[in-house]
Parts: sequence; structure tokens; C-alpha cells
Amino acid sequence: MTELAAKTMQASSVTLAQLMQPEHANNHGNVHGGWIMKLVDEAGALACMRHAQRRVVTVAVDSMSFRQPIRIGDLVTLTARVTYTGRTSMEAEVRVEAENPVSGEKTHTNTAYLVYVALDDNDNPVGVPPLLIETEEDQQSAEKARQRQSARLSRKD
Repeated sequence: MTELAAKTMQASSVTLAQLMQPEHANNHGNVHGGWIMKLVDEAGALACMRHAQRRVVTVAVDSMSFRQPIRIGDLVTLTARVTYTGRTSMEAEVRVEAENPVSGEKTHTNTAYLVYVALDDNDNPVGVPPLLIETEEDQQSAEKARQRQSARLSRKD
């Protein structure tokens, strides 16, 4: 097996934006949490696919708390990046922000952490490039990600 070249967190960064429409919401005008979870999973998967240059599957989602409601008419922006790599797995951090496009007011609604595994053409787990840490902020993010991964592995789910 050849050694994979390390990649930066920034190299995996992905941003998705979508205007929330009535079909995304309940009768009170609040966007369904499940819709946001779908978008979070898409953004996280894309960041991991960009990092590994492979197809990926979701294997874990850490808790997801919604700090603020997202309303019909809000522009939801999801920013994802890889914050941890194992042998075949990666953690993606996904930050969700709602913006009123008229007033410009932005609200951080939640941050989620998801784990994906890269797959080869036969759907078997395959190695992923390690992370190249560039900044002190990256180092702090990577350390917190290692702690989350250790906690995940110690759980007896």
C-alpha cells in the first residue's frame, strides 16, 4: 500500500447554501430538523469525499442540538471540513448558519460532527490521506476531534 499524501483541513472545505421554502417547514414556518440533518449529512459527506477522493458512507452522527429555529425564507449556509482522519474514517465538522437575506442578520443554529468511511470500488473500506495541520486553530480543532473520536470508540452502543 502506498503512502497517501497529507491534505489540509482547508482543502476539504465545502459550503452549501439553500433558501428555505414552505415544503421544508411545518405549519408554524419552522424548518423541519430532519431537513437540516439531511443537508448536514450532504455537506459532511462532500467534505470527506473531497478529502479522500473516494465515495463515503456515514457511520456515526454525534448529537445534534438546534440552538435557534430556522424559518421559511432563511438562507441556510452549511460549511463543512474534515477535522480528523483515522485509517479509513474521517470526521467532518459541519457548521449551520441561518441568514435573513433581507436584513442580513445571521444566526449560528448548530454545529454537528459526523463520521464517514471511505470506500473502494468494491464497497470495502479504503485508506484516507492524513491531515496536514497548518495553523494553531487547526491544531486545536484536530485535538478536539481526536477527543471526540476517543469518546466514540469507548462507548458501548
